[in-house]
Amino acid sequence: MFMDPVSILSICNLQITDSIADFGAGSGFVAKAAASIVTQGNVFAIEINKDIVTRLTREIDQMKITNIHPIWGDIEVNEGTKLSNDSMDFVILSNVMFHLDDKVGCIKEAYRVLKTGGRIIMIDWSESFGGMGPSKDSVFSKESAIKLFSSIGFSTMNESIEAGDHHYAILFKK
Repeated sequence: MFMDPVSILSICNLQITDSIADFGAGSGFVAKAAASIVTQGNVFAIEINKDIVTRLTREIDQMKITNIHPIWGDIEVNEGTKLSNDSMDFVILSNVMFHLDDKVGCIKEAYRVLKTGGRIIMIDWSESFGGMGPSKDSVFSKESAIKLFSSIGFSTMNESIEAGDHHYAILFKK
């Protein structure tokens, strides 16, 4: 089974009024799943590639999804997401960590935007295989994730979330 964002998010106890930031939203695959859960909340889909932001904006307009807000921003930089301090209930980092040059900067930005008690789900590739996912040298291990998030001030809530055959998922709390 490949990663199913609805199934992963369903165990995160999201509330229908939550504010969610999807860091490195890409095509909006996970943001759309989140938006279907937080029907009275908002999902801020932050992406550094302007063309992808434009495409996602067009898609959600065509699909009449009103609670996703694409933002062109840099998740590795302080205030790069353009979100306010302590404004989010939940942050999503899906298939992003292996791409980042400044992983610490990204986790600090997530910490900044999360409310006290806010949570973050980190989903990433557990391996490199068959030309999909990261190169072997770029795989960001579960152990490395727990160590990094802990060093920024997050506590681990659940490190054994089922995330498909080639991914792992960890839920952290601020």
